[in-house]
Amino acid sequence: MQLTVWTYEGPPHVGAMRVATGMEGLHYVLHAPQGDTYADLLFTMIERRDRRPPVTYTTFSARDLGGDTAELFKTAAQHAYDRFQPQAMLVGASCTGSLIQDDPGGLARALDLPIPVVAVDLPAYQRKENWGAAETFYQLVRALAGPSAPAPGTSRPQRAAGVRARCNLLGPTALGFRHRDDNVEITSLLAKLGIDVNVTAPMGATPADIARLGEADFNVVLYPEIAGQAASWLQRTFGQPFTKTIPIGVSATREFVEEVAKLSGVDASATLASGSTRLPWYSRSVDSTYLTGKRVFIFGDATHAVAAARIASDELGFKVVGLGTYSREFGREIRDAAKRYDVEPLITDDYLEVEAKVAELQPELVLGTQMERHIAKRLGVPCAVISAPVHVQDFPARYAPQMGFEGANVIFDTWVHPLMMGLEEHLLAMFKDDFEFKDGAVPSHLGAGNSAPVADRPVEVSVPASNIAAVWAADAEKELHKIPFFVRGKARRNTERFANENGVATITIETLYDAKAHYAR
Repeated sequence: MQLTVWTYEGPPHVGAMRVATGMEGLHYVLHAPQGDTYADLLFTMIERRDRRPPVTYTTFSARDLGGDTAELFKTAAQHAYDRFQPQAMLVGASCTGSLIQDDPGGLARALDLPIPVVAVDLPAYQRKENWGAAETFYQLVRALAGPSAPAPGTSRPQRAAGVRARCNLLGPTALGFRHRDDNVEITSLLAKLGIDVNVTAPMGATPADIARLGEADFNVVLYPEIAGQAASWLQRTFGQPFTKTIPIGVSATREFVEEVAKLSGVDASATLASGSTRLPWYSRSVDSTYLTGKRVFIFGDATHAVAAARIASDELGFKVVGLGTYSREFGREIRDAAKRYDVEPLITDDYLEVEAKVAELQPELVLGTQMERHIAKRLGVPCAVISAPVHVQDFPARYAPQMGFEGANVIFDTWVHPLMMGLEEHLLAMFKDDFEFKDGAVPSHLGAGNSAPVADRPVEVSVPASNIAAVWAADAEKELHKIPFFVRGKARRNTERFANENGVATITIETLYDAKAHYAR
C-alpha cells in the first residue's frame, strides 16, 4: 500500500460495484463502515446515472465493533432481499470491512435465501479496481452459468444450417470509458455481418442472462481487463472461442471483422467494403500533414494504451515517444508494444512518476487519463483523454464510441482537436512582434494560464519620412483589403515604408506587389 492524494484505480470492491451497477436484477451487500458509501458518487455524480447503485452497506460504526457485526451483516442482507427482491445477490466486504473477518459469504448462505448468493473475496490491500471487476464477473459467470455446463469432454454441437451465428459481448461495465457507446457500435457492426448478440454482460445483463452465456457460438471480449478471465473459463467449460482483437482504430476494426467472420463462418467482404470512416483520408489530406512526426506520450489502461499507440503511429503518423499503463496485470502486453515503438515501457500507478516522465520527454501531445489531463495542463502540453479513470466531461450526452469505424472518427476528432491550432501557432510565431499581437501570446487551446515567456522587445528601427507622404490609390486600397486582416496592418506599413524609401508619391497595385517582393527577399 502507498499513501497518495490521487489514484488511478479504487479498491477492488469498487470494481465489484461497477459490475453490479451495470447489471439488472443483481444486488450487492457490502460489509463496510460508515464513510465507504462515498463510492455511490462515482456513479451518480461522475457517470451521471439517474439512480443509485444497487448496493446495501452495513455501515457499521466504531461502537459496533464491540458487538456482533456478523449479525449486523445478516440483518442488512435479509432487509436487502426483502426490499429489492433481486434475482441474485452479491456479497463481500470493503477494505476496512475485510479486517474484521466476518465471512460475508458464509453469513449470507446461512440465511438460506431463495436466490443464488455469490460471495466475492477480494484482497483489498493487494489488488485494485479492475482486478476486482474481473474477479467479480468471473465468479458470477461460474456461479450462474456453471450449472448448465456440459459434462467434461463433451463436444460442442454444430450450429444448424441456416441459423445465424450468435455471440456474447463481454466486458462493458458501469463507469467504463465509453462502454455504453462501444456496446452500441459493436452490436451494430455485428448485425451488419449477420451475427446476433446473445447476451451483453455485465452491462445490461440479468442473472438469468448470465446463466445462458453458454448458448452462444463464441464470445467477443471488448475489455480484457474485465472479461479476459471469464472468457477463458467459458472457453474451457463450454468450448466457446473468444476474440483477441480489440476493435479500436481502423486497422484493428478491420482485423476484428475478419476474426469474427472466421469464428462465425460468415462473409465479411461487404462489411469491410462499406466500412465508413473518415480517419484514413483525413490523416492523409493536405491540411493534416502537420500531424506527421508529432511526438506523443501515451498512458492508460493496457487495452486503450496499446490501441492508442497503434493508431498514433500507423494511422496518424505520430511518433510514439512514451507508452505506459497503471495495469500491472497487463505489463507484458505493454512491454511487447513498447518494443515495437522502441520506447521504454512505464508501468506504474504513481502519477508523480508519470508527470516526471512527461516532463522529461517533452511530447507535443499527451494521450492519457484524467490525471494526465491535469499533468499536461500544468506543463502546457495539449492532451486528449483515452482511458479511465475519467471525469464527468468524458461521459458525454452525445454518441461517442471509441470502438468500430465510427469510433475511429471520434478518435480522430478528439486527438487532433488540441493540435488543430497549427495555423494559429504559425501566425503567432510570424507576427508576435506586431502591435496587433500581445507579447507572450500562446495557442488558445493551451489555456490562459499557460502564457509563454515574454520575449525581449525588438529594437525599433525608425524610418525617415520623405518630404511627400505616399497616398494610396483607390484600386491599391481595394487590393489591400483582400489581404487577411491579421496581416493587413503589416502589409500596409511595409508598403508605405517601401514607397517612402523609393520616393513613390502614389501607391498603386504595382507598388503594393513590388513592396511584397522586396520584403520577401
